[in-house]
Amino acid sequence: MKKLVLIFTIMLSVAFSQKITAQETIVDVAVGNEDFSTLVTALKAADLVGALQGDGPFTVFAPTNGAFAKINAETLGSLLEEKNQKALANILTYHVVSGNITANDVVAALKKGKGMVELTALNGQVLTVVQKDGKIFLKDSSGNFSEIVATDVMGSNGVIHVIDTVVMPK
Repeated sequence: MKKLVLIFTIMLSVAFSQKITAQETIVDVAVGNEDFSTLVTALKAADLVGALQGDGPFTVFAPTNGAFAKINAETLGSLLEEKNQKALANILTYHVVSGNITANDVVAALKKGKGMVELTALNGQVLTVVQKDGKIFLKDSSGNFSEIVATDVMGSNGVIHVIDTVVMPK
């Protein structure tokens, strides 16, 4: 009987701890990860934090600090200025798709689409997901590629996939 109670207690504590972590929104997850500090700064400058803390679900292709470092520092600084809020919001919403698209969903869609899938971002433009050399990439409207380097970082209102380059809309 004691073993049964112990097993039941462990199962409840595991289930409870998973519920707690799943209550963080995708913004909370990004804020809690130092490698997304530039993304968080950009989300604040574009006034998108509140929108991405909403119900969702959202799929976010989140650029790391290293991805933002590939952008010319002067250009990035200019984008973060209040007068360029619309342009920055356009870039950031190009990284977000409506719905909860997990890595398994992407792989299944790539198989069905013969290695290519088009997704419509929140800014209305198309992002193309492609598979090549055993890796999965986003291809932006200019034909530039960004590798998806980590997948399925779950939040209560969606999922984050980490990318190594900022994708740029038209």
